[in-house]
Amino acid sequence: MFDPTQLRTFLTVAQTLSFTQAAHRLGVRQSTVSQQVRRLEEAAGRQLFSRDTHSVTLTEDGEAMLGFARTILEANERAAQWFTGTRLRGRLRFGASEDFVLTRLPEILERFRRDHPEVELELTVELSDTLHEQLAAGRLDLVLAKRHPDHPYQSTHGRSRLVWRDRLVWIGSEQLRLDPHRPVPLVVFPPPAVTRSRALDVLERHGRAWRVACTSGSLNGLVAAARAGLGVMAHTLGMIPPGLVRIPARAGLPELGGIDVVLLHGPQTAPGTRPSPVAGSAEALAEAILAAGDRLHAPTAEPEG
Repeated sequence: MFDPTQLRTFLTVAQTLSFTQAAHRLGVRQSTVSQQVRRLEEAAGRQLFSRDTHSVTLTEDGEAMLGFARTILEANERAAQWFTGTRLRGRLRFGASEDFVLTRLPEILERFRRDHPEVELELTVELSDTLHEQLAAGRLDLVLAKRHPDHPYQSTHGRSRLVWRDRLVWIGSEQLRLDPHRPVPLVVFPPPAVTRSRALDVLERHGRAWRVACTSGSLNGLVAAARAGLGVMAHTLGMIPPGLVRIPARAGLPELGGIDVVLLHGPQTAPGTRPSPVAGSAEALAEAILAAGDRLHAPTAEPEG
């Protein structure tokens, strides 16, 4: 009843909440994306997206379709692997920032290992900017990391695909109260963390004094400090850790802006040469992450005030 191509397009729009970005990721025209979503809605007999000139959101039926779409596409993939007899092999060096390791990414990786037992998966957990550097240096094959939205869509080192677009927000303990007359206490990663540089840049541009209350290379360390009320931290809205809340607007902290979550592939194979042995494995893992991208984050309720 449901076309897999239309379901894949639907998932991409649901994850990026943008028909334009979905078209970029899929390598098709925006009109094609709109047409495939419209045909899927006709097949379902329900509206899956609520959209206007400024935003795209899932309807209640769209939320329900997410689970069905993933199940159908995963079943198609397993059937294709069974009947084509394709078996991926080799060592795949995958890097992810710690934010994602604390989500449902381990479930995706476990499923990938089960489906491809002959792939030796090597995981590196680091800061996003460090992962970008390691990919450029040829030490990683595939990276899941954060990146500034203004960064060129096409990576200079390899292929780049948007997983979803989110916002950075200030988070902290629910009991934390900020004094507007004192420097903002910050809980931050060490340089060159994306969230650290964004927080400092935004505060300085708005003339807000700040001080570092805690520095840790571990997200668990930062979360513990924030829960203890030591200060505030800049974090992705869709992945706020349990026990922390978004700092309300009445606190007067400046907006941090958007952030992209992207998949970055290593350098492409030179024309006329044989594809890298790991290319197939990297593509398979990338597709698994893209198909389940909405599982890596969940909507967070907006605070009052």
